[in-house]
Amino acid sequence: MTPVDEALARAEELLGTLNAKREDLERLAAADDVDGDAAVDLITELAELARQIEAELTRARTLSG
Repeated sequence: MTPVDEALARAEELLGTLNAKREDLERLAAADDVDGDAAVDLITELAELARQIEAELTRARTLSG
């Protein structure tokens, strides 16, 4: 596996995690008694995952170019 493939695979893995966290947030939002702290924690995790995905995509672009 090339370094570009590794970066893309890592980005894909992170995207799967991001989607799972997004689903958790949707379930939390649908609850009758929303836990604001838990929602903030999930949003923070989503933001961090998005930054990591962007970094891996930038890495792949740099390595391929």
